[in-house]
Amino acid sequence: MKQNISALMDGELDDKAAAELIDALARDRESLETWRTYHLIGDALRESQPLSDGFSARVARQLAAEPTVIAPGRLQPQLRTWYALAASVAAVALVGWLGFAPQQAPAPVAKAPPTTQPVAHAAPVVVPLPQGTNDYLLAHQGFSPRLSLQGMAPYVRTVSEQGQERRK
Repeated sequence: MKQNISALMDGELDDKAAAELIDALARDRESLETWRTYHLIGDALRESQPLSDGFSARVARQLAAEPTVIAPGRLQPQLRTWYALAASVAAVALVGWLGFAPQQAPAPVAKAPPTTQPVAHAAPVVVPLPQGTNDYLLAHQGFSPRLSLQGMAPYVRTVSEQGQERRK
């Protein structure tokens, strides 16, 4: 029996065996004293301080003296609520302004006057992109900066580029 008590204290018993042993401790006074002795030995090895006399009774008296709260009092609205409401209204106004703002065409770029000397045209330099660049750009397209809301146009262009790439 003492080996089972030690195993229970070490947490080595399964749930069923632990429940049976605890029931046996409740019925057998000698086993209960062994349980207490083992705990006293463990406390001495850990050098823990024992509780003072009447500790449980003092805690029970203090708990009984505390008032019982049946329902908490009504919370007063805080100033933070108004800040949150104002921030929500500002966010809705900003989204509405951006969504319904007229889309302006980009300003025409002024062309330089033609020069009288012929310009030698160099062959364009083609730098190959690493494999998977289109996948990367598609995955991070939501984070690219834009001046206005463009709807589905960026996604349509990306999808069409991928379609052309597959045909090659």
